[in-house]
Amino acid sequence: MLRALTRMLGHTARDVSQLSLELVAEPSAPRDADELLVRLRALGLKRIERCRLTSNRNVMVSFRGGALRVHEGYLGAPADVHRAIVVFVQGRTRADRRAARRRITSYTIDTGSPSHRRERMHPDDEPTAARLTEWHARLNAQHFGGALRAVPVRVSRRMKSRLGHYTAATADAPGEIAISRRHLRRHGWDEAVHTLLHEMVHQWQDESGGPLDHGSGFRAKAREVGIEPSARRRARGGVESGPRREG
Repeated sequence: MLRALTRMLGHTARDVSQLSLELVAEPSAPRDADELLVRLRALGLKRIERCRLTSNRNVMVSFRGGALRVHEGYLGAPADVHRAIVVFVQGRTRADRRAARRRITSYTIDTGSPSHRRERMHPDDEPTAARLTEWHARLNAQHFGGALRAVPVRVSRRMKSRLGHYTAATADAPGEIAISRRHLRRHGWDEAVHTLLHEMVHQWQDESGGPLDHGSGFRAKAREVGIEPSARRRARGGVESGPRREG
């Protein structure tokens, strides 16, 4: 009886040990872009320095240089889909990449999440917005080689503490730049145009697959186009961020 009990306890211990190994072998789904990048690197991904989650329903996975963009719906995808992303990025043959693309697109994700409702522009501000849009095209040609997409430029009456803001494109809406009406009235047209250029650098970050921040990449591009990355514009009632002409 003692031998039987020992055998039973031995099996139980091995079963518990095996269960633990199985649980470890099936890791939990990544919760954000950083964790997804760690997962993909463990599966063999190389030469990708940063990962960004998107909600673009038209492009599920894209990469450029060291930047990878992946639809947020792939966070919970099974391991073979994550492996397919790795092959899609660095597959050596077209056949490998085509097979990887088929596996990626065969995984069904929910792309129908609603976007936040954006502010509706006051009709009186439409002429100013049209003029800013013209400047967007002019600055795009001058500083970005015309590579940026044409985006709506809106005058915001809600914006109180910021001079401008770039909203990244989503599955339901294109990117958008908003310029504060208060900024226009207090600081003038030239300052507003420089703020527009500041936000266009953020647009460049977004369309290049980089993070929307004021890090080293932003600062380098800002200096390249002739604005001061860390400039501050003091206004009555507070301190507001905004670009100014260098020199």
